Amino acid sequence: MKHIFVTGGVVSSLGKGLAAAALGRLLENRGLKVVMQKFDPYLNVDPGTMSPFQHGEVYVLNDGTETDLDLGHYERFTSGQLTRHNNLTSGQVYLRVIEKERKGDYLGKTVQVVPHVTDEIKARIALVEQEQPDSHVLITEIGGTTGDIEGLPFLEAIRQFILERGPSNAMVMHVTLVPYLKAAGELKTKPSQQSVAKLREIGLQPQVLICRTEEPLNRDVRAKLSTYCNVPQKAVIELRDVESTIYEAPLMLRKECLDDVVCEILRLDDAPPAEMTEWERFVKRVKHPKKAAKIAFVGKYTDLQDAYKSVYESLAHAGASHDCRAEVHRIDAEKLEVDPSAAEELLGDFTGVLVPGGFGERGIEGKVVAARYARENQLPYLGLCLGMQIATIDFARHVCGFERANSTEFDPKTPHPVICLLEGQKNVKGKGASMRLGLSTAVLKEGSLTAQVYGRPEVQERHRHRYEFNMKYREAMEAKGFVISGTSPDGTLVETIELRHHPWFVACQFHPEFLSKPNAPHPLFRGFIGACLAHAS
Repeated sequence: MKHIFVTGGVVSSLGKGLAAAALGRLLENRGLKVVMQKFDPYLNVDPGTMSPFQHGEVYVLNDGTETDLDLGHYERFTSGQLTRHNNLTSGQVYLRVIEKERKGDYLGKTVQVVPHVTDEIKARIALVEQEQPDSHVLITEIGGTTGDIEGLPFLEAIRQFILERGPSNAMVMHVTLVPYLKAAGELKTKPSQQSVAKLREIGLQPQVLICRTEEPLNRDVRAKLSTYCNVPQKAVIELRDVESTIYEAPLMLRKECLDDVVCEILRLDDAPPAEMTEWERFVKRVKHPKKAAKIAFVGKYTDLQDAYKSVYESLAHAGASHDCRAEVHRIDAEKLEVDPSAAEELLGDFTGVLVPGGFGERGIEGKVVAARYARENQLPYLGLCLGMQIATIDFARHVCGFERANSTEFDPKTPHPVICLLEGQKNVKGKGASMRLGLSTAVLKEGSLTAQVYGRPEVQERHRHRYEFNMKYREAMEAKGFVISGTSPDGTLVETIELRHHPWFVACQFHPEFLSKPNAPHPLFRGFIGACLAHAS
């Protein structure tokens, strides 16, 4: 197996994960089997307990692992199905080392960063190799920026790994910023020079430089970067800010011949050129759609783009399948909470309403207002996880007449707990990795709209929640037109709901956004966009 390590410098949020995923797509389209992983230097064991405002969304894998959002890029851009072994944090590393020390596994030796911590990091690389023995390339992204204190053990482990495997079997691709100073009227290479110098101090020499820039790199800039960063000029790769979609990135990098350079370095001589026709067709539909659907996205983390990253991407995938642009307008649920009468003003011009997942009481009543508006005005509605619970609360209160109906998460003393804690959650004390997580089966009701949208009677979806529909209210709510269209195989958990007297009102307890891909949009998102277009016409 060949190895590509992706590092970053100068500033954070340069798009290392996107660059790594785009390279993975190019290599896959050359006929290579690619597996990807992320090393995160923070001391949290996983991002499951981190605020979306700080870290963005938590991406959930099939096996229930809560991971960094970059793993979402990996799964959307490549065909690989990732597991808990594809995301490693400093917290996991140090926890493992301390557990071994307490058990006496080190036989009385002094436990140190080198070799014990670095050995643990290298062991994770070896574990992924063992799990994916038929893969040709493993791309490993290192979170943070070069020089961060917490990231040094990972870089040292990589240095050792490359030394052990040899230069033709492992390489470093460094993502750096080449800023344009308007006052000077030129691109500046010094930040990249300093970043690479810091990397070389640690003992790592990048073979490829990915230059994030707003302006094109001219020949002189490329030559300067090549000279001072000790990288061949053909390996100085421009990655300009994309105009309208991140899915342009593989095409931009192919134009720069990145995959050719990588294959040459790693001696992957038998890999044919990347066939990108289908990907080009998808990007064209995203950039130049013939139609548009205006969607009201009512959330509580709307100030941060990355908080709902997978949902936005899923809407883009579904829109492209209809040759349509999903025009997402983010609406802060607290605005509706403060002034419910503003619903017509804030939601009246849209062709659909989407309420995503989330936790905590803030903004909840605003989301209930949004669900009620969609229900009463026959607007297409898609509720995800919390969005299903919100729709349930609205229906219980305003159709069934259950005054103060609520979830026990938001009102423990509600007289009508239509949403309550999962039975298996009642004795859970810890917060990390303790929810209902990962892939579970849902059995869909024959003849339901949800079953029609999926086109099959049984589906598997990824979950991340603690609360559920209270089955004590099933009979009373179904009598009023509330339809439980999907349940767990044993019938004890509600997975999807819809409304009998509504053209398209669907909500699910799971997170379908984690299984959508550019050329394979998720059925619920595709159905929702189709309903929005039908409503507009």
